[in-house]
Amino acid sequence: MIGLIRRNRLSSDERELFDAIKNIFGFSPRNISLYRLAFRHKSAALKTQSGHRHSNERLEYLGDAVFGSVVADFLFKKFPFKEEGFLTEIRSRIVSRSNLNSLARKLGFDRFLITSRENITPSTSIFGDAFEAFVGALYLDKGYNFTRKIIIKRIINCHLDIDMLVLKETNFKSKLIEWAQKERKHVEFQVVDEILNGKSLKVYSVKVLINNECFGEGKDFSIKRAEQNAAEVACSKIDELMLIEHGQ
Repeated sequence: MIGLIRRNRLSSDERELFDAIKNIFGFSPRNISLYRLAFRHKSAALKTQSGHRHSNERLEYLGDAVFGSVVADFLFKKFPFKEEGFLTEIRSRIVSRSNLNSLARKLGFDRFLITSRENITPSTSIFGDAFEAFVGALYLDKGYNFTRKIIIKRIINCHLDIDMLVLKETNFKSKLIEWAQKERKHVEFQVVDEILNGKSLKVYSVKVLINNECFGEGKDFSIKRAEQNAAEVACSKIDELMLIEHGQ
């Protein structure tokens, strides 16, 4: 009854989102405005009287950390005898931008995106950004333990084939180098930072330069994976630039 009263107080757009969340994930949101904000891209940011611009960027930052934490814990328990390198690799594949883009579309998040951009293609990061922002909204609305249960039961178990991800090999660095050779452009990967995480683990930050212009940056516990993450960002940016050049 309380949930019904809360729903009836919402606008038509909010009710649509409220119902979608309940149908997909099996729970009723408490603060629907958080979830609405999760789907507001920076291109359609709302400007407040104080001059601040409200978009999903802050929620995306938070959701990225929460989702990564849940995935790391899930893999640690699912593969009790696998080494750190394997766990890091599979986690990177799950949280990769291309995988999150695909996951967001599976969940129907594309229906609720608020953006001023037209002709959004699957290669853009908007979908994956909205997914992470949704996780951030869920965390603020329901807390970590509830969010963890939803991610495992309603997202990982229902929409991710972990065994297929283990077998999948996506080499964005090779893809980028192949494109650069074809376009006669110079590609260079540079380690720009090394941060000690704990007593022994280092987090490497790598940027990829194309004709001396930075096209992406990636971080990971190995230089190889950091380069792959940077290359994935660069590939996504190149796809977007090509669409703009062709007027799409």
